[in-house]
Amino acid sequence: MPFALFRFATLAIMASAVLAPIGLIVYQSFLDAPFFSPNVHFSLDAFQFVLEDEDFWTALSTSVIVAAGMTAISVPLGVVLAFLMARTDVPGKWLLEPLVLVPIFMSAVVLAFGYVVALGPVGIVSTFVKGLIGVVPWSIYSVTAITIIAGLTHVPHVYLYTSAALRNVGADLEEAARTTGASPWWVAVSVSLPMVTPAVLYAAVLIFFLGFELFGLPLVLGDPEGILVLATYLYKLTNKLGVPSYQLMAVVVVAIILIAIPLVWLQRVLLASSNKYVSVGGKAAKRAPLKLGALRWPAFCLIVLWFAVSVGLPVFGIALRSVVTTWGEGVRLSEVLTLAHYRDLVDYPNAIHAIVNTVLIGTIGGAASVACYTAVALAMHRWQSGMVRIADYLVMIPRAMPGIVAGLAMLWLFLFIKPLAPFRSTLFSVWLAYTIVWLAYGTRLVSGTMLQIGRELEEAGRSVGGSQGRVARDVTLPLVRGGILAAWLLVFLIFVREYSTGVYLLGPGTEVIGSLMVSLWGTGAIDLVSALSVINILIISAGLGLALRLGVRLHG
Repeated sequence: MPFALFRFATLAIMASAVLAPIGLIVYQSFLDAPFFSPNVHFSLDAFQFVLEDEDFWTALSTSVIVAAGMTAISVPLGVVLAFLMARTDVPGKWLLEPLVLVPIFMSAVVLAFGYVVALGPVGIVSTFVKGLIGVVPWSIYSVTAITIIAGLTHVPHVYLYTSAALRNVGADLEEAARTTGASPWWVAVSVSLPMVTPAVLYAAVLIFFLGFELFGLPLVLGDPEGILVLATYLYKLTNKLGVPSYQLMAVVVVAIILIAIPLVWLQRVLLASSNKYVSVGGKAAKRAPLKLGALRWPAFCLIVLWFAVSVGLPVFGIALRSVVTTWGEGVRLSEVLTLAHYRDLVDYPNAIHAIVNTVLIGTIGGAASVACYTAVALAMHRWQSGMVRIADYLVMIPRAMPGIVAGLAMLWLFLFIKPLAPFRSTLFSVWLAYTIVWLAYGTRLVSGTMLQIGRELEEAGRSVGGSQGRVARDVTLPLVRGGILAAWLLVFLIFVREYSTGVYLLGPGTEVIGSLMVSLWGTGAIDLVSALSVINILIISAGLGLALRLGVRLHG
């Protein structure tokens, strides 16, 4: 196939895969019944119903509160962690650096379950504290708790962008400030942080945007008290009428996308403006870490404390809950230990299918997705065309859809396009949804690796008569094999922890651990959920271990 035809075909397929679900959502929002109904008409009734529904406005306001609150928590913490790790001599960086990024690869729904069994009214930590002081001094089922936990677990996103920007700040600027007697913290406030303002603002917009994607935490921690955010309002909307209300769901999805698109656009603007703040030239001076002195170990303890609260506590809680028959006041651990929950998984076929499917979709599905991302990145690589700019925006569109929205859109797509209907009850539907949802992330991983190849290497291939396709096959792809392997490992980690995208696609043959846990939690099967959560953690840990072993940068 001529390379030009490959480019057009690849980008056309990508555009169709992105725009078809969006178009179907918009189309459904203007109907008065599900699109497959025999007597369906264009109408604005769905918009009127949703906009007049008090629960919608309550969910929207709660989403704004949670998004703003988690941004206020995660941005300062992320900036502090980034400064400590990137610019100071805090001890134990070899241990802390991978730990800081772990929450990115942990399933939010697993962490939510873990917080419930650890800090819930009869949680493992709660009962211990109540035994000491006679009362549990917190409520896990509240907007405040959701906001705090979401803020703590999203710190790594801020850390990633801020630390990358800090490494581009010239060391001479900070050293000049130190020679005047400024403390490390004053250097951070007056020199380092002002230089990385665009990166911090970009991260803040990202966190605020992710606040509207929250589903697992509000579902698990908000449901007992009737707390709704937009994603859980969407999930529970069918219960309002007792029948599939696709038109109402479509209106909510359109509202979420309309909120998200300006935020995604603002991210791009901030990212583009960050380059003018770079203060390191081609030959940057060797940078010496700022000396913390007596604050070195307190800084180390601060990072460890954050990790213990955001990851260690819920993982400990869910792991312990998976090996006890029950838990509550007056229960002695030695009397309730058991492995029965894991044996029950063997007798629960859906759970076994979910485990196998999760591994398959992470390994084989992840490899297939990376192949798709590589094709898209290769089609856009060094192509000076207006189509590339359009394709670049198209790649970002799925980023404006929360996972649960993308899963719903894919379900409708399989129902709407008759030739795809047989695949709806297969793992292919889940894989396709995952691939589209993470299109921007996967393409960025691969294209970033391709851009590291010297242009002269590819030009040398062209100078000896090689076609664009031949150069891509014999020069570009062989040189990025390591980057593609790293991308596969990172996509594996993302796919095995994904949960919300598969919720609406869950059925016989399409079970994956994340969506099955959401379903089981709704039935009160806490024992099975805890055992499945531990298995999910083990799979993710194995992937993380392999990635670190091969020297993969976890942030891509």
